[in-house]
Amino acid sequence: MRARLLPLAAAFGVLLAGLGARAALDGDPAKYSGVALYTVLVYCLVLVIAPGTRPWITAAIALGFSWAVEFFQLTPVPARLAGNALARLVLGSTFNPPDLLWYAAGAAVAFGAHLLARRTRPVLGTGRVHEDRQ
Repeated sequence: MRARLLPLAAAFGVLLAGLGARAALDGDPAKYSGVALYTVLVYCLVLVIAPGTRPWITAAIALGFSWAVEFFQLTPVPARLAGNALARLVLGSTFNPPDLLWYAAGAAVAFGAHLLARRTRPVLGTGRVHEDRQ
């Protein structure tokens, strides 16, 4: 259960950071930080569903999902659903090629954080740090 709680807590934090960035920032910084954090959120949710997934696989799934959503915006469906706030947050509304790069940046940051967390996770009850060499 602990293996799912950590990424779930991280997902909640990422969601708050993304919504906060959209509220606190203007223009491109708001848009592109939200885009990158979208992929980080997907990364965390993959780990909630499948906690033992390797970091590179998790990154590939999160990036692939994010890109699929972006390319889905080339269809008229997301624009039709844009009146619904939740649908707009999940699907967006219009295709924007630079978003593809920012999704990759989000996947890279999540991948790096996941690797770092795996290398320095504490061994419960011992006060020692487990060095994971995978």
